[in-house]
Amino acid sequence: MESIQAIKQRFGIIGNSPSLNRAIEKAIQVAPTDISVLVTGESGVGKESIPKIIHQLSHRKHNKYIAVNCGAIPEGTIDSELFGHEKGAFTGATQTRSGYFEVADGGTIFLDEVGELPLTTQVRLLRVLENGEFIKVGSSKVQKTNVRIVAATNVNMFEAIEKEKFREDLYYRLSTVEIHLPPLRERQEDIHLLFRKFASDFALKYKMPTIKLTDNAVQILTKYRWNGNVRQLRNIAEQLSVLEQNRTISAETLRSYLPTASNNLPAVVKTSKSESDFSSEREILYKVLFDMKNDLNDLKKLTMELMKSGNVKDVEKDHEHLIQKIYGDDKPEETSYNEPVQETEVLSIPELVTNNETAIKTQDKYHFAEEIEEEETLSLQDKELELIKKSLERHNGKRKLAAAELGISERTLYRKIKQYNL
Repeated sequence: MESIQAIKQRFGIIGNSPSLNRAIEKAIQVAPTDISVLVTGESGVGKESIPKIIHQLSHRKHNKYIAVNCGAIPEGTIDSELFGHEKGAFTGATQTRSGYFEVADGGTIFLDEVGELPLTTQVRLLRVLENGEFIKVGSSKVQKTNVRIVAATNVNMFEAIEKEKFREDLYYRLSTVEIHLPPLRERQEDIHLLFRKFASDFALKYKMPTIKLTDNAVQILTKYRWNGNVRQLRNIAEQLSVLEQNRTISAETLRSYLPTASNNLPAVVKTSKSESDFSSEREILYKVLFDMKNDLNDLKKLTMELMKSGNVKDVEKDHEHLIQKIYGDDKPEETSYNEPVQETEVLSIPELVTNNETAIKTQDKYHFAEEIEEEETLSLQDKELELIKKSLERHNGKRKLAAAELGISERTLYRKIKQYNL
């Protein structure tokens, strides 16, 4: 088994970070096996190096190694690219084509950005991982393949699973062994090493002296966040090598090439909607109407209780929760029960009604309380029927003109006329 340092030299990996060494060590250990590997890490950290190490140290090294960028292939053609298609399977399929899984039989496939795969393709990929079988697009013949799959992604897979953008069973199939590559900001001791390597490479490429950093510039370089990781560092080194006449780069010069760091202060983000949140004014209006309706029903209930019992004290005691719900803290002024019964005569009625005339008078006196009815929601069908009738009347029964006014086809209008028996 080759040492970590030998692997770094062989594959051009720069850095002595413990987390980087651990990732390379895991790749060396799993290489002789056939288990699937998932490489995780931010964009630009160099995830493509791990599959190459695994392939070259495995027994498949003499067979094909194919790298596929899943995020760069359109959703409509990715199944054809991966699994192939038969002639005439779809428009433009003028001949039978072999997919990557068929071509790489016996070798290794590197699926970069595997988190971008469509759900339908994920189902096909799961079958390949389970039993090595796949079916070409437009075919019914099951084919076998013996490939090793190494996948990579910069997506948080658990979040993707929660959002139902990635299958959980496929994730556990791919991540038999997971290798995480750290971001560049967690490898501060490697930043200057990488910069010097890139500067030397570009000096040879463009045939010019190598650029060097002052001490202050080195401090700025190592303390910068590097959201683009190694890829961003390489681009900065190339820009400085090509554009700067002075080959000694000061802190001010380096700072002018670095994008302004955004404000990374933490902020409280409200992720859940409360019950009082509304998406439109219509919902606000509906809530107000429903609250008014409930209050009105409660008032009706209190009124009827007062009419039946005529005893304010008992009603207030039995329905204290209703009074609190309607009035809240702004309760109506309490009635002095020691005063003459003049205040309660308006709402009290005798418990016994001796004749029909008194009953009629009482019924008339509180008729408003008994006859209150809930206003029903306007029927959409009734509204539609009314609009159709008015439109037909305006155009003297001419369906074509009426349909144009209503914004529907003449055929649809005819169907609705038959539906409503017009």
